[in-house]
Amino acid sequence: MESIQLFTRQTKAISIAHRSLLIIESIPGIRYNEIVEVQLGTGETRTGQVIEVGKETTVVQVFGGVSEVDLQDSRVQYKGETLKLPVSPDILGRIFDGSGTPIDGGPPIVAEDYLDINGVPANPASRMPPAEFIETGISAIDGLNVLVRGQKLPIFSGSGLPHNKIAAQILRQAALRGKAEDFAIVFAAIGVSYDDASYFISNLEETGALSRAIGFINTASSPVIERLSTPRLALTAAEYLAWEQDMHVLVILTDITNYCDALRELAAMRGEIPSRRGYPGYMYTDLASMYERAGRITGREGSVTIIPILTMPDDDITHPIADLTGYITEGQIVLSRGLERKRIYPPIDVFLSLSRMMKEGIGEGNTREDHNNVFMQSYAVYAEGNYLREISTVIGSEALSDRDKIYLSAADRFERTFISQGEHERRSVEETLGIAWKIFSMLHKEDLKLIQEDYIKKYLPEPS
Repeated sequence: MESIQLFTRQTKAISIAHRSLLIIESIPGIRYNEIVEVQLGTGETRTGQVIEVGKETTVVQVFGGVSEVDLQDSRVQYKGETLKLPVSPDILGRIFDGSGTPIDGGPPIVAEDYLDINGVPANPASRMPPAEFIETGISAIDGLNVLVRGQKLPIFSGSGLPHNKIAAQILRQAALRGKAEDFAIVFAAIGVSYDDASYFISNLEETGALSRAIGFINTASSPVIERLSTPRLALTAAEYLAWEQDMHVLVILTDITNYCDALRELAAMRGEIPSRRGYPGYMYTDLASMYERAGRITGREGSVTIIPILTMPDDDITHPIADLTGYITEGQIVLSRGLERKRIYPPIDVFLSLSRMMKEGIGEGNTREDHNNVFMQSYAVYAEGNYLREISTVIGSEALSDRDKIYLSAADRFERTFISQGEHERRSVEETLGIAWKIFSMLHKEDLKLIQEDYIKKYLPEPS
């Protein structure tokens, strides 16, 4: 390791210091993403990361900011390695900041190993297809957009929609079904407000979910570089639990939009040529390097499942962040502002939502034998009811036939009883399917064309 004095062009360093950046003299062998230690004149040491390397100067972003850096007495020491996370089974139940430092008042982690937060790419030939059901306790997900182990299933939200409540509910309720296997949750909050950070931490503590969870909290006031490290720290912790401790891990990342905005900000600082809406052209590759860390590996007992949550600017699903995320992941859960106005929680738009791995995770042995039939019939009933709702606004409900009015009532009941549920209400998949069957009982049996006859005889209740 070599130690050098801070770059002496003091005026330029001060002008950039507000962004937590230091410009220092380059030395041979310095690498992009390398970790450095900034030793202050007071004796305090802060960690930084190289974000640009030039022939004469190197740009370092410092975790914790540079407001107290003395340009005369401070020194920078290159570590010769990238950011690593200390890991051991003791990381369960702990909360860290965006640089991997504990912020829960507990002791430092006594590490068994130090893992590179960028991970190690898995051999594609060793990957197993996702195929096992994870029960979230939310009917609109468990019934219509099933989450399976090893999948990456994002939630597309908008400003003001309750994605944080949904994330917290999944944190509390998610569990494996019918199997006594180790299950853990890793949660990363990226660029959130202090109120949101406090909400997530207190939610984990009050519900007892913290004992099987790990939290990484990056607030909006933290250095931009921490936005990029926070999700990678979370995924590294998840990989350790999955591949070394044989646990099944669910990773929730919120908000990916803040991550991408940080990526754009750093790209602008480096003077890179922007692509769509100012985001760097490599954003697709960068997002894929995180999302593709989900999966199951042949010969390993554990799994990593990822739910990224992102807010779409102006509710635009074609925005580059949502667009690229949709290309990489296996479906999406989309929140509806229209359902939110009706005070339906969770406001999940079942028509725009999709889980491409659903068929592999449902049916006998995973959920229940009738699940696929209930899924298809539910969509058909709700779609026809919504169509008739639009027609009735033009011609009036009096012009609808008796059959049409039944479908209209069924669609309303589907929103009120199937999609809508309490923030602290956990439903088993049997309860979810039972609600759907009660809605089907409103219809004539001959209209249940997407359900096998033996399932109708077995599960259809008498009309109420």
